[in-house]
Amino acid sequence: MAGSGTAHLRNNDEVVLDVRDLVVEFKVGGGRVVNAVSKISFDVCRGETLAVVGESGCGKTTLGKAILQLPPPNSGDVIFEGTNLTKLPKEQLRSARTAMQMVFQDPISSLDPRMSVRDLIEEPLWVWERGNEAEREAKVKELLNNVGLDPNLVLNRRSYEFSGGQCQRISIARSLALEPRMLICDEPVSALDVSIQAQILNLLQDMKDRYGLTMIF
Repeated sequence: MAGSGTAHLRNNDEVVLDVRDLVVEFKVGGGRVVNAVSKISFDVCRGETLAVVGESGCGKTTLGKAILQLPPPNSGDVIFEGTNLTKLPKEQLRSARTAMQMVFQDPISSLDPRMSVRDLIEEPLWVWERGNEAEREAKVKELLNNVGLDPNLVLNRRSYEFSGGQCQRISIARSLALEPRMLICDEPVSALDVSIQAQILNLLQDMKDRYGLTMIF
């Protein structure tokens, strides 16, 4: 994948993400190198939604992960809210990532089947010591309500008990637990039935409006 660009119609000029000359390479057998992402540049203003378009296997997922430094790119800069993530020490980078979360392509495999829905969504809050037990419980219920799931029916169940669309709703709730300012959505509906895809896209738009998110697809 290679290219550059900016959005055509903008409501503001506050650039929240500035990606410059990003390169991600993978070594393969025989000393060869695969250029998964080659000199990608773009910027995104606060509140915008940016769509990255390309055929299967072109590097879209790799690009999304490289923005989060998972793994770090081979070269280039990722500047989020004025901070160059590629230059941050590990602990500062870990903290910076709380403002940028990812919604994965396969919702079922992205959720640990050993954990209840309550634990899946509460885990980020517990790790980052956000609130006391009662506050975390209230936050989990609020997030589930916001993504269209009844907390009383789902809190103590596990991901394998739900459909793909329901799992993606749980995944979205989990991604919002730390109140990020940006969501990177890795083809979030491609693994879902056609009848469910529009519902999830509408939900993501609702969450964007509710939380003031910047989004990359």
